[in-house]
Amino acid sequence: MTAEAIATPPKVGFVSLGCPKALTDSELILTRLSAEGYSTSKSFAGADLVIVNTCGFIDDAVKESLDTIGEALAENGRVIVTGCLGAKAADDGSGANLVRQVHPKVLAVTGPHATQEVMDAVHRHLPKPHDPFIDLVPAQGIKLTPRHYAYLKISEGCNHRCTFCIIPSMRGDLVSRPIGDVLGEAQRLFESGVKELLVVSQDTSAYGVDLKYRTGFWNGQPVKTRMLELCEKLGELADAHGAWVRLHYVYPYPHVDEVLPLMAAGRVLPYLDVPLQHSHPEVLRRMKRPASGERNLERLAKWRALCPELVVRSTFIAGFPGETETEFEHLLQFVEAAGIDRAGCFAYSPVKGAAANELPGALPKEVREERRARFMAVAERASAERLQRRVGATMQVLIDSAPALGRKGGIGRSYADAPEIDGSVRLLPPEKASKVLKVGEFTKARIVGAEGHDLIAIPV
Repeated sequence: MTAEAIATPPKVGFVSLGCPKALTDSELILTRLSAEGYSTSKSFAGADLVIVNTCGFIDDAVKESLDTIGEALAENGRVIVTGCLGAKAADDGSGANLVRQVHPKVLAVTGPHATQEVMDAVHRHLPKPHDPFIDLVPAQGIKLTPRHYAYLKISEGCNHRCTFCIIPSMRGDLVSRPIGDVLGEAQRLFESGVKELLVVSQDTSAYGVDLKYRTGFWNGQPVKTRMLELCEKLGELADAHGAWVRLHYVYPYPHVDEVLPLMAAGRVLPYLDVPLQHSHPEVLRRMKRPASGERNLERLAKWRALCPELVVRSTFIAGFPGETETEFEHLLQFVEAAGIDRAGCFAYSPVKGAAANELPGALPKEVREERRARFMAVAERASAERLQRRVGATMQVLIDSAPALGRKGGIGRSYADAPEIDGSVRLLPPEKASKVLKVGEFTKARIVGAEGHDLIAIPV
């Protein structure tokens, strides 16, 4: 390798679209690129080639991904496509790849979690400049999140066949990561300064099912590949590093009950992101949802009995094919009765390739949108009422931003707030002039008000 090649390594532009699970795929690719000596470019035009990690879950995401690929082609001309959209077939029944049909000039197309295939494509079109004497990659890899929090993906794929979802056709059935690998990555992240670890997958509760809960090893000790044991070990690591562990995509299976005592004891945050989608038994049946969804009120009540501080966030679909007004009213009543702390709602949108497209009783778009609006009005009122109960309490807050050298307040999050999807805690200037807020550190704060989805607090 010449001195000139070392001084100016090849540049790769990168765009990551979609969910946190796709973000972790992007981090793996970026880590490999950095390990092999590639640098990254902040613009399409300044890169030697561009990688676009796509989303293909709903039509809006497909459009955004295709538009981004088109933009990268227009500004750069050399584009590699990966991610969920890369696995999607064209709509004309020809069996052709959708991305290649729309953008035939792309250099290569792969599906999701295809790090090696992406690297192979990069090597073909931009030979690697690896030099072991100059390459420096942190042990935790390259992250796209702020330094103080990170996503930890524990599995790929999903065994369910929900009628509105095409994820299994793109990401396949459940494949759990070895528990030793997961815990090793968690330890490296905590040691690098991460203060909040967000556990993600398609179905966190099913971790280890595909491996029949096989016993793995970590630090020389046997550990079962199962949700409870994973949470126990993550809780121990977090406690040793003064950090948080937050669980996402938790289906409400009965064995989740076993994790609630860990939350009550402060080992794992008392926060569950549970994708409920609906409440009425008939709608859940048409959706082919798992986990005895008609008993969710009973399950939520049991969880709160085990851990009174529990915060539940969920997502729902309004206007699913065949949904009657009575079934929709059942959903509105459920949201209020269940005390869902944070709720999001999508108006049902047909997804090409989803089984729900063949169900009778499709509702007009205006009805679907009207129901979504009605749902959000009820959910936001319920959320606001629960936020008001926090006023007067003192809470631990993880600081996300602190301008003016941390002396004039900032923005943070409590245990009830996941980054980017929930509200935040607006921190006013500290009461003590000597107190300085620092990004990535915790502070105690007294809640003095609630506004919209956010809390207002004074650091103490």
